Amino acid sequence: MNTTKLNPIIKFLVLLFLFPFIAQAQFTSSNLPIVIINTNGQIIIDDEKITADMGVIYNGEGVRNYMTDPRNHYNGKIGIEIRGSSTQMFPKKGYAVETRDSTGENLNVQLLGMPSENDWVFNAEYNDKTLMRNVLVYDMARRTMKYASRSRYFELVLNGEYIGTYVLLEKIKNDKNRVYIKELDPEDITDDALTGGYIVKVDKLDGEDNGGWYSTYPPYPGSNKSIYYQFHIPKASDIVPQQINYIKAFITNFESVMASPQYEDSLYGYPSIIDETSFADMFLISEVSRNVDAYRLSAYMYKDRDSRDRKLYAGPAWDFNHSLGNANYYDSWLGNGWQLDVLTGDTSFLYNDYFQVPFWWKKFKDSPRFRAKVKERWAILKNTAFDKNRIFGVIDSLVTYLNESQTRNFQKWPILGQWVWPNWYVGQTYQDEITYLKNWINGRLLWVNYAINLFTSTEDEKPLPEDILLISNYPNPFNPVTNVDYQIPGNGTANISVFSADGSLVSTLFSGEVTKGRYKVEFDAGNLRLASGFYPVVISYYPENGVMQKKTAKVIYLK
Repeated sequence: MNTTKLNPIIKFLVLLFLFPFIAQAQFTSSNLPIVIINTNGQIIIDDEKITADMGVIYNGEGVRNYMTDPRNHYNGKIGIEIRGSSTQMFPKKGYAVETRDSTGENLNVQLLGMPSENDWVFNAEYNDKTLMRNVLVYDMARRTMKYASRSRYFELVLNGEYIGTYVLLEKIKNDKNRVYIKELDPEDITDDALTGGYIVKVDKLDGEDNGGWYSTYPPYPGSNKSIYYQFHIPKASDIVPQQINYIKAFITNFESVMASPQYEDSLYGYPSIIDETSFADMFLISEVSRNVDAYRLSAYMYKDRDSRDRKLYAGPAWDFNHSLGNANYYDSWLGNGWQLDVLTGDTSFLYNDYFQVPFWWKKFKDSPRFRAKVKERWAILKNTAFDKNRIFGVIDSLVTYLNESQTRNFQKWPILGQWVWPNWYVGQTYQDEITYLKNWINGRLLWVNYAINLFTSTEDEKPLPEDILLISNYPNPFNPVTNVDYQIPGNGTANISVFSADGSLVSTLFSGEVTKGRYKVEFDAGNLRLASGFYPVVISYYPENGVMQKKTAKVIYLK
């Protein structure tokens, strides 16, 4: 159409009418699946789903998808609503989607290769400029726990307008391919049938149908706040009084045991009630990612029917866009330190934040038994789910996969180089964001490995005799100076040297004669212009009469 001779007002109206179609025309194809939604003039709201039409163009992995292709993967009705809590303030919205048949009933489909279901989440990843924090942590969690959401990327066109890159996730619910617990019907009110399955959570009170109960145990002594356990499965509108009483009594008993002096006892303590491994794994997932919302928001637990499994499980893991160094509050951007310590010890958080951590998480961390379980799990998982090289391989493959779509996404939403709540780091480019993510993960894994190696059992905590060679350092990790403490058991000579991870000599801190006693020497990595990393500090002691002894301190330098 030639608009050069039109009246200016008419020209403006014509262009305004054509704009959605022009915007869509600029997006013609993708290496990702394409999802097209038409709400038929309705506005998507956040308190109930509207009925809309959805088509999915997906020609298979490695095959390009064109807007002109048939909607070959799905072409039918959906229910859709805005989802999320704090993320609803962003212009790029996340959505909860329910696939439906022509009569409006739930329709199970294998969406983008995922197991057949009808409840889905379209995650916008707006304030995570890597677009991959949730995907990465769910990938770790799937390799760690019984279940975590699968994920698939796609590009979204809504009512003729290109919206950007999204992540398809599985909504948390009971299903043989999701949280595999027994389905609880309203008539299941006696005997074994009453005992499961349930999914409960600690979370914000956003959304509808979120009933539950307040714990009788405060998050910490003297607190005026309460922990609210919410019904997730069955929903508040579906759960019947007998089932409410059962799961409330079960969780209350767990809390009562955790509050008792015998909480670690194998027969009468928490090991008889919960699956220890799942709680240790949730601790590791929360802390490796340093999720600022951990333990207190989107914190799920589930229990199956007694005849299948009597114990309470932590999980599934959920909502990690504020993790992996992406939040600027409660110290969560730091590579060192336990997030649980901040959320149970920082006075500003304890007095001012409404969403607190259940008291029993701190009791777990203080428990030698639980620390031993965490240490046991870490010994396995640091070489699998939390292996740096594996994680970096996933990141690199996603960078390649998203190279095209992330460019379009940030043309639509030009936020690179701009602060978006609650970013700690603001990169000028997409590659800057990826580099920061990798550096943060590298430092975090080093610190977690160091800190877990310090976890000890009751036997390990007995005082060490003074007639042995010892070496340690503080702070650790450090930047740029740390103090190396060492204990000499007698007269002789000693050498204290710093090495790189590949065994090369970096610096000699001390070399000479020594007598029995405790000493300290300073290690300044800044003067040596070292890169961040692991630097073993080795003390070699040659007694006047005897065999040479050697000890090593595990020192981590984080710029």
